Amino acid sequence: MNVPLWRRMGGISLLLGLLLALSGCTRNIDVIAALEPVDVVTGWFDAGLVQGGKNKLVPTVSLKLRNRSADPVQRVYIQAVFRRVGEMEMWGEHLGWAIREPLSPGGTTEALVMHSNLGYTGDGVGRMDMLQHSQFLDAKVEVYLRQGSQTLTKLAEYPVQRQLLRP
Repeated sequence: MNVPLWRRMGGISLLLGLLLALSGCTRNIDVIAALEPVDVVTGWFDAGLVQGGKNKLVPTVSLKLRNRSADPVQRVYIQAVFRRVGEMEMWGEHLGWAIREPLSPGGTTEALVMHSNLGYTGDGVGRMDMLQHSQFLDAKVEVYLRQGSQTLTKLAEYPVQRQLLRP
């Protein structure tokens, strides 16, 4: 039986489409076991002047992720949750991609710099003086990862050091 060319091409197109769709799917792995935080630095980022000419400092963490697994890792979402020490309420966060393209085994990401959207402001007070103020409360940052439809899982927690970070 002779099948028309247009029908054969339609079948080939369908097959190619399915193969492309399947190639876009990735196997989810345990990103907490696979990724290791390295070169971690915490401190207070000078967010500049805000309304009323006040200095603003926000807690910040910078880190890289190293793939310590035997498989490439990709499409990993990161969340940094900032809290004041002794408080349960979230005091700002940063959301975004940690890894989009495959990170090969042994590979390390570029530095991921995450600032809180909240912080301290001071009117007429120097930035270093703000860190030493009697009402200054220390902060901590919790770092969470997720791949695909997994739930966010805690990777690490760090105290935010009382140091100014420069851009």
